[in-house]
Amino acid sequence: MDNTILIIAGIAIGALIGFIIAKMLERSNASKLIKSAKKSAAAIVKEANAEGESIKKDKILQAKEKFLELKAEHEKVIMSRDKKMSDAEKRIRDKESQVSSELSKTKKLNAQIEEKSIDFDHRLEVLEKKQSELDKLHKSQVEQLEVISSLSADEAKQQLIESLKGEAKSDAMAYIQDKMEEAKLTAQQEAKKIIINTIQRIGTEEAVDNCVSVFNIESDDVKGRIIGREGRNIRAIEAATGVEIIVDDTPEAIILSCFDSVRREVARLSLHKLVTDGRIHPARIEEVVKKTQKQIEQEIIEVGKRTVIDLGIHGLHPELIKMVGRMKYRSSYGQNLLQHSREVAKLCGVMAAELGLNPKLAKRAGLLHDIGKVPDAEADMETPHAILGMQWAEKFGEKPDVCNAIGAHHDEIEMKSLLSPIIQVCDAISGARPGARRQVLDSYIQRLKDLEEIAFGFNGVKKAYAIQAGRELRVIVESEKVSDQNAADLSFNISQKIQTDMTYPGQVKVTVIRETRAINIAK
Repeated sequence: MDNTILIIAGIAIGALIGFIIAKMLERSNASKLIKSAKKSAAAIVKEANAEGESIKKDKILQAKEKFLELKAEHEKVIMSRDKKMSDAEKRIRDKESQVSSELSKTKKLNAQIEEKSIDFDHRLEVLEKKQSELDKLHKSQVEQLEVISSLSADEAKQQLIESLKGEAKSDAMAYIQDKMEEAKLTAQQEAKKIIINTIQRIGTEEAVDNCVSVFNIESDDVKGRIIGREGRNIRAIEAATGVEIIVDDTPEAIILSCFDSVRREVARLSLHKLVTDGRIHPARIEEVVKKTQKQIEQEIIEVGKRTVIDLGIHGLHPELIKMVGRMKYRSSYGQNLLQHSREVAKLCGVMAAELGLNPKLAKRAGLLHDIGKVPDAEADMETPHAILGMQWAEKFGEKPDVCNAIGAHHDEIEMKSLLSPIIQVCDAISGARPGARRQVLDSYIQRLKDLEEIAFGFNGVKKAYAIQAGRELRVIVESEKVSDQNAADLSFNISQKIQTDMTYPGQVKVTVIRETRAINIAK
């Protein structure tokens, strides 16, 4: 028991001693750590102070450099300002010297002007004295003349004025007459020159259009397929296209007859498609005809576009372009309407350029002058084509000069611009030239003979000639039987006879010529 207590006490004492030793060791370690921490802190503070000093020195150096840069820039600004001020001062000194020189010149001029003014006053006094002397001399001479002629000055002046008036009137009348004759001759020559030059610069083809088209086929066997069983195919084609189809003994050909060129073209293209495809029956015929009509409508638009591009016309309304294209399938007296309108447009452009007018506007009016000949509806056909074309041009935004030229080219409305007579003249040139319009030869020759026979039916007619394609009848009468007054009456009577007895296109001008000749022979 006692040993146990001793052991426990020893253990406790040993533990206490170990605890004390551990505490002492811990305190010594803590003091060492504190000392090392202090040393580290001191080293860090020392490094921070050194780094701060270096940063401070760098910033001071940077500030000094910046200061030097700013100082240099400031010095440059000051130097430029000084230079500007010196330049300004130099300019001011130059202006002052210039002003002073001008002032000196002005003083000299003023002195010269004063001298000249004094001289002028002196001369004016001398002239006044001389004028008074001349007036006295003139008065004395007039008095002497009045005594010699026994007339007063007013009476003599009046007689002189009257004589001068008479001479001046006669001279003026002769001068005016000469100038009028010269102007007439020059005007006629210039007009002929312009028209001839215009016609020579335009080359066109002759008329070839007619009312029938020939559809060529490879063999006569195709005719039977086109006719169909009991003629149903040919009836279907005629009903769909409105064209009369003539199938006769003509080898390898079928005749398409219709006054409307568009219908004939639709029928020709449809037949070509049907024969190429080989399927010919009423249902197929209607289908092909509808497709061909759409194709023709598109082709009409393309033709109109190409035409306006060729002529250099811009800004035309799409509906007017379509009407221009439709003119390709219209003809007037055998003359293709589109060809005629293109020719008129070119003639108008050349003539307007010769006369100093706007050639582009003239071309525009020339191309559109006959659009009234391609009406869309039957009701439009009752309106004259010139008026209808003018209404369409106004509707689609054309200029007033163009509209007036279209409506007045057949004298159905009043001409209000210089463009209108140009269109009328060029339309006549295009239609009247040889080969422009096709007519039956026999009826043409017979009409010319009838014109001459009507003239020979009147008394006193010596010769009669139908000229200008039957548009003028020139009658030569015997001067012994027909007087000047009777010649005028004869011209009227012949025109009335032609108007009542004959049918003819356009107008016929009747010219009666009466010539008196006095012939003597010197022996």
